[in-house]
Amino acid sequence: MMKRLVAVAIACVAIAVLGVLAFSKPGASSDGVRLARQVDGSMVLGERGSDAPVLDVYEDFDCPVCKDMHAKVDATIQKLAREGKVKVVFHQVTIFQDEPMRSNSIRAAAAARCVPEESWLAFRDELYDLQPAPHGVASGFTVAELVQAARKAGASVDECVTSQSYAEQHLVETAKVQLEGTPTVLLDGRQLGGEAFDPQALERVITGGDGIEV
Repeated sequence: MMKRLVAVAIACVAIAVLGVLAFSKPGASSDGVRLARQVDGSMVLGERGSDAPVLDVYEDFDCPVCKDMHAKVDATIQKLAREGKVKVVFHQVTIFQDEPMRSNSIRAAAAARCVPEESWLAFRDELYDLQPAPHGVASGFTVAELVQAARKAGASVDECVTSQSYAEQHLVETAKVQLEGTPTVLLDGRQLGGEAFDPQALERVITGGDGIEV
């Protein structure tokens, strides 16, 4: 019986050591990759203190082209960020001036500021799934829909979402950003073109396997 207990103890120690080694990859930040909200409302996914290239993604949740880009390359962007190869900054903006798109966008962005970091990426997925269509005609992103989307993403922020308490702050920050349209994607300050919609091309550009045309 004693021998069996000793054997089990040794096995447990071995498993623990393997676990530590598995999560102690060379070059990985001790803080690891995390999602953090900035003062301006942008969300940063990457290793704290990392010198990886910075990918700035400016998106409007009511923008159909943003939804298309999200569907095509978001998995690649997140994979590269979690591998420590890029630091991603998600900027939520309202680019539209006409209704109902403008109000749709503001409600969604204000709600996104309510959602805690651990649920934010899942909520972002829900928003794109919920995007009103047809674009330019449909009014959507109602507070009731946004509350349900937040709950589905694992966040209970009903009062914050329904009050739209972050709407004004979102508009103040949006006004500071000069964009011609969304999505706008910058890699270390240089704007990307079609490669921002192609997962393989985007990965090559980020990892240095291909140059950026200027």
